[in-house]
Amino acid sequence: MRTPQASVAVPSNSEGTPGATPSAGHSVRTRSQHQRRKRIVQAAAALASRGGVEAMQMRTVAERAGVALGTLYRYFPSKMDLVVAVVGEEIDLLENSIERRPPGASTPAGRAVDVLMRATRGLMREPELADALIRSLIMAEVETPFGDRMTGLLLRVSAGGLTSEQASEEQLALAGSLSSVWVHELLEMLRGRRTYEQIQRRIEIAADRLLSDI
Repeated sequence: MRTPQASVAVPSNSEGTPGATPSAGHSVRTRSQHQRRKRIVQAAAALASRGGVEAMQMRTVAERAGVALGTLYRYFPSKMDLVVAVVGEEIDLLENSIERRPPGASTPAGRAVDVLMRATRGLMREPELADALIRSLIMAEVETPFGDRMTGLLLRVSAGGLTSEQASEEQLALAGSLSSVWVHELLEMLRGRRTYEQIQRRIEIAADRLLSDI
C-alpha cells in the first residue's frame, strides 16, 4: 500500500460566484489545510502499519503529524474517521490507476477481476496495515463508505460506466456480493490461508457467476 495522499476539496469563494478566482490568501489557507490533513493521514497509516489500529491513538497521531490534538479532532472526530480516510486514499489510488490504465478484458467479469487483483497487490505491499484497516472496517459499528465505493467501482468497470444511481437493485447486489467475496478472500490471505494465485482463481469463479448477465 502506498503512502496515502489526502485530498481536500477547494471551497467556493465567500460570495459563491461561479468561476470566480479565489484570493491568494484563500488559496494559501486551502493548501495549508490540504498539507495538514495529508500529514495526519500519513501519520495514522504509519502507526497502524506497525501496531495495528490500536496504535492509532489520537494523541499519538497528532504528535506524529505535528498538529494540536484539537486540530486533529476538527479533521477527524474519531479513530474510525481516520481509518476510513486511510482506506479512502487507497481506493483513490486504485481509481487513478484504472483511469490511467483501464482494464483490457473483454468481459465484465474479466474487468472486475483485473480491478480486484490490482487492489489486492496494492494492499499487500503493507500487509500489516491492510489487515488492521480491513478488520476495523468489518467490525465497525457505524456505516462506512468502503463497501459502497468498491461496489460502485466494480459496476463502472464491469458494466460500461454504469453508476450506482443508474444500477438496478439486482446489479448493486451482484457487484456488492463480489466485493464481499474479495474482502473475505483478502482476509484469508492475510491470515496465511490463501496464496495470491488461489485468491485470483476464487475471484475469477465468483465474478464469472455473479457478473455474467450484469
